[in-house]
Amino acid sequence: MRANGKNTPTFFSPAIKKKMAGPTPVFLFAHGSTMMLGEDTEPAKIWESVGNEVLRRNIKRIVMMGAHWDTPGDEVEVAMNPNAIKDPVGSVRDDRYLPYKLVPDIEGGQRVIDMLRGAGINARADRTFDWIHDTYLIIIRMFPHCVPPPTTIVSMNARYDPHFHTRIGAALRPLRYEDTLIIGSGGSVHNLWRNNFSQMILYKDNLAQPIPPSDWALEFRQSVEDAITRNTGPDLRRAITKMMKHPRYRDAHGTDDHWMATLFAAGAAGGEDDVGPNVMLGECWELVNMCNTQYQLGSWD
Repeated sequence: MRANGKNTPTFFSPAIKKKMAGPTPVFLFAHGSTMMLGEDTEPAKIWESVGNEVLRRNIKRIVMMGAHWDTPGDEVEVAMNPNAIKDPVGSVRDDRYLPYKLVPDIEGGQRVIDMLRGAGINARADRTFDWIHDTYLIIIRMFPHCVPPPTTIVSMNARYDPHFHTRIGAALRPLRYEDTLIIGSGGSVHNLWRNNFSQMILYKDNLAQPIPPSDWALEFRQSVEDAITRNTGPDLRRAITKMMKHPRYRDAHGTDDHWMATLFAAGAAGGEDDVGPNVMLGECWELVNMCNTQYQLGSWD
């Protein structure tokens, strides 16, 4: 820039640099079964790698929507229990998760409530909510050796309206410019009625694939990847919403709960300025027909 008629270098204050910084990426994680808390899998390596990047970049907060907490009526709730504990799970040793310290974000949770209300979404605090494995599994695997950043959890709405859950993500999209990481934790192919649990029950092996995944699971998994990686901005939101009309959707999702986090993530990563790239980071299969694919929507830089 020119100052006093001379060419001088341009320097920006930290505040201006922060304002100029681009948004953080959004992550869409498929959390899988409870045994993913302890198994050495490709998703576990991805989660820890993302956690390391969060620490390196000094991300201040995390906001998540999972797949196991919904609210009736026209509301969503935001976790505001400062003393939240973890709901117990089966098929996992207690020492894999019980000693881990949770960091509920009460200040950040209030900001989330205010933003949702400002967008016309009926949001209220839940001051008694305890964390469920769909969220604490991800946080533990992201930050296995340290205390995680303060985290806010947003419930689904039990009507499972795709447009409504996209609106929730869109309403919170500005947080991406405030050193906040937005995560959806659901499932790419997640139909408990179509899984094969025998290997888990008999041998504690969730990753055994005695037979290949069914055609419907493979087809829907590929359609999800295509919808995410071939679309950006508002097109991403439309593509993910339309997936609920896919001919294999009900095979892949016996209930809608594990798809809502995908809509939430698409809402948060589907603004006019979001140009991607949206990439598939890796995956694993469990219980024959459960596919746990991990996505990054947008880039860090």
